[in-house]
Amino acid sequence: MTALALIHARFQITEIFRIPIAVVGSAFWPAASMLAFVVPFVGDEPVYATYATASMITFAVMNTNLFQYGIGVSEDRAQPWDPYVRTLPAGTAPRFAGRILTGLLMMAVSLIPVALIAALFTEATVTPAAFLLAVAVCAVISIPFILMGLSIGYALPSKAALVVAQILFLPLAFGGGLMTPPGGAPGFVEDLAPYLPTGGAVRLMWAAVGDFPFDTASMLALVAWTTLFGALAIWSYRRDEGRRFG
Repeated sequence: MTALALIHARFQITEIFRIPIAVVGSAFWPAASMLAFVVPFVGDEPVYATYATASMITFAVMNTNLFQYGIGVSEDRAQPWDPYVRTLPAGTAPRFAGRILTGLLMMAVSLIPVALIAALFTEATVTPAAFLLAVAVCAVISIPFILMGLSIGYALPSKAALVVAQILFLPLAFGGGLMTPPGGAPGFVEDLAPYLPTGGAVRLMWAAVGDFPFDTASMLALVAWTTLFGALAIWSYRRDEGRRFG
């Protein structure tokens, strides 16, 4: 199982890195947002720079997983190789695990430029313990966005998946408060954000790197979203399998 998962991951990573723009694109928006909005406006304020960096990390986690799984899975489904692999005796688990490993690698690729920009061009500070906690939080908050992407990827053809991912991307980022410091969003965003998956994710990141209070309501909402996306991902996968192999 582990060996097969690694083989699938290597295959998928090779496919991605054969198209360098796909790798650059996954890291571009978070890094560009750091340079455009964080460095010039709050880069010299340690507290705000730290929170803003946490927001951009959450932005990168959402961006990478939403597009990596939402569009990547739908494009794979259109290829003859996908139905063939899904009929092999090894089952779907190794390929699915390989896809998760590939997505986590691409997420790391998108996070590294954000962290480097924060370290080199801002006054953001974080203790070693908080840094390790933030890494763990990144893994946790990636789960709902992975499941969201899988729901889109297995439910829709590639052209529709691209449109849906793009439509969801900015409203989730803005509505979740990723574009403003804690308490700095318009009133209706501040009221709505804790109950969106992006709002719950970024509040967990803020709590990990700073003194932001742990928000129980937003965490419960994040768990609810994760459960919903998990159910949708399972339903989408079974629906696709039933249509193609039933």
